[in-house]
Amino acid sequence: MSELETATGIARAVRDAGGRALIVGGWVRDRLLGRDAKDIDIEVFGLPADQLKTLLAGVGSVNTVGESFTVYKVAGLDVSLPRRESKVGRGHKGFEVTGDPTLSIEDAARRRDFTINAISWNPLTGDYLDPFGGREDLDRRVLRVVDPRTFAEDSLRVLRAIQFAARFEATMEAETFAICRAIPLDDLPAERIWGEVEKLLLQAPKPSVGFWLARELGVVERLWPELHALIDCPQEPEWHPEGDVWIHTLMVVDGARTRIADLDRARQNTVMLGAVMHDLGKPATTAFIDGRIRSPGHEPEGVVPATKLLDRFNVRTMDNFDVRAQVLGIVQYHLAPGAWFKAAQEVGDGAFRRLAAKVDLELLYRVAKSDCEGRSPGKFDCSAMEWFRARAEALGVEHAPPKPILLGRHLLALGLKPGPEVGTILKDIYERQLDGEVQTLDEAIAIAKEQLAAKN
Repeated sequence: MSELETATGIARAVRDAGGRALIVGGWVRDRLLGRDAKDIDIEVFGLPADQLKTLLAGVGSVNTVGESFTVYKVAGLDVSLPRRESKVGRGHKGFEVTGDPTLSIEDAARRRDFTINAISWNPLTGDYLDPFGGREDLDRRVLRVVDPRTFAEDSLRVLRAIQFAARFEATMEAETFAICRAIPLDDLPAERIWGEVEKLLLQAPKPSVGFWLARELGVVERLWPELHALIDCPQEPEWHPEGDVWIHTLMVVDGARTRIADLDRARQNTVMLGAVMHDLGKPATTAFIDGRIRSPGHEPEGVVPATKLLDRFNVRTMDNFDVRAQVLGIVQYHLAPGAWFKAAQEVGDGAFRRLAAKVDLELLYRVAKSDCEGRSPGKFDCSAMEWFRARAEALGVEHAPPKPILLGRHLLALGLKPGPEVGTILKDIYERQLDGEVQTLDEAIAIAKEQLAAKN
C-alpha cells in the first residue's frame, strides 16, 4: 500500500469517527508543482489525542513524539493534532507547543512559515484549503510570510527562505525580505544551519540563486565570513572575465550541481562543498604581481578557512565517508589537474598514486572541471581535466591509492621479528610500488630479502 493510500485510509477512519484529516505542508506544495511529493504529514481536527491514538493503532504500530503537541508516527507517516505555539525562549527549541484539535484550519495554518507551505489537501474530496493565498503565490513563484507578527520567532526561517527561493526559483516579496533581513541569526546551532544549506546545495537546480539571496539578506556576512571575504576579491580579467571570486565561486557551484546526480549523498556533498570552498584561500593571497592579479599558493592557504567553514556547518563524516578530509583535499589540490597536464611528460604514475592517498581523484576531477568552466564570457580549454580523469582511471586510482602488495605477515614469514624495522621496510617497498618499480609480491619479497641480507 502506498503512503497516499495509507493516508486516505486514515482520513476515512477519522471522518467516520467524527473528525477531519488533511494532508499539509511540503507534500501539498510539491504536488501542486507537479514534483515528486514525499513525506506525507497529516493534521487531524476534531478528535482528542487519546481517541486519535486508539484509531491509529488500527493502522499499525504507533510511536508518540512529544507529549504536549502529540505527533504520532505510524506506517511511515506523521499524524498530528493542530498546534498552538508560544515563544518562551531563544532558539528553535524556545517554543511552548500544545496540540489543540479544536483549532480552525486557518489558525492551524497560521503557524507555518510561508504561504506556499500553508496549503492543505483533503484526500477524500480532492479539495485544497488555502486560507492565505498560497496557491497564487506558488503560481507566481513568490515567497511571502504567512504571519508577519510571528514569523521572526524562528530565525531558521531565514535560511529556509534561501533554499526555497533557489529550489522553487521564487522571488521574495518586499515585506518578507525586510522581515528576514532584520532577524538576528546568532541563536542557530550548526546542525540546523547545515540542514538548510544541504538542501540548497543538493536540491536547488542553481544553488547560486540562494547564495545571492543570502548575500542580500546579510546572511553571508553574519554567518559565513569566509565566503563573505570572496566578495570584491579581484581576479585577473584574462583568466576570469566574469568578475570577482564570489561570482566565479557561484558559477563553479552551479556547474558542480550538474555533475553529482550519480553520486551518493556523502559524495554529492563533498563535490558541492569542494566547489563552495575551493578558492577560500584567494583573499589572503591575491596581489598585483608583474602587471597581473595573481593568487600564488591560494590552494593550501584555503585549507584553514575551509576548515573554519566546515566547523560552522559541523560537517565531518557522512555514512562512513570522510567528507571533511575529502573537501580539504579538493581545496588543497584543485589546481593539480590543470598544472599536471601542462607538465604531462614530467608527471609520473607515482604522482597520481600518491595524490589518490590524499583525495578522491574522481571527485577532484568534478570540482576541477566545474572550476575551469566556471568562467565567462569566452571559451576556455578544459581538456586537461579529461586527461587527468583518464590517467587516474587507467591506473585504477580514481577513488583510492593501490593497496600495499607487501604486508607485515610476509616479513614475519621471512624471519623478521616485530618491531620498527617492519614498518621501515614496508614503507620503502610501498613507495617503490607507487613509483611502479614493484608490481608483484615476488618482486616485493625479493627486495625485502635483499634489504635484510644487507643489514646482516
